[in-house]
Amino acid sequence: MDRDCLRTKKLHVGAYCRVSTLDDAQAGSFEIQCQHFREMIAQRPNWILVDIYADEGISGTSIHNRLGFKRMLDDAKAGKVDLILTKGISRFGRNLVDVTNTLRQFASLNPPVAVFFEEQGINTQDTRNDLIISIFAAIAQFESQMKSEAVRAGILWRMQQGIYRFP
Repeated sequence: MDRDCLRTKKLHVGAYCRVSTLDDAQAGSFEIQCQHFREMIAQRPNWILVDIYADEGISGTSIHNRLGFKRMLDDAKAGKVDLILTKGISRFGRNLVDVTNTLRQFASLNPPVAVFFEEQGINTQDTRNDLIISIFAAIAQFESQMKSEAVRAGILWRMQQGIYRFP
């Protein structure tokens, strides 16, 4: 990201926050994410907060049920946002195709919309990051698939043991 540009130009900035469950631990994480980005944007005089786009209790494996994500896409296409902040690639999405397609859509806009993945320290404005973003997105998708398989195996084992309580 061109740091001089970020210091001088007024940027319309949004943040995307997501947790996949509504349990208490993730609810706290969700609030912390949202507050962190509000404060981060407020501390920069040339950044204007557009919105905190949020999906609470929604899986990142598909964009279909993620209303906050869809609203973020619509605002980007409408030219309301210059930069999107998010905690990490896995919060942005756990589906390689959805992540890469969304980032390509953002890059094709005029002007393009950049995404900054805080955990990885990666900004999509630098196209040299495209391969690493794809790798991280593939890992996020793989992690999600492994968790699903572990849950299914646990349910099957409980059924075989005659235990019929499921979370």
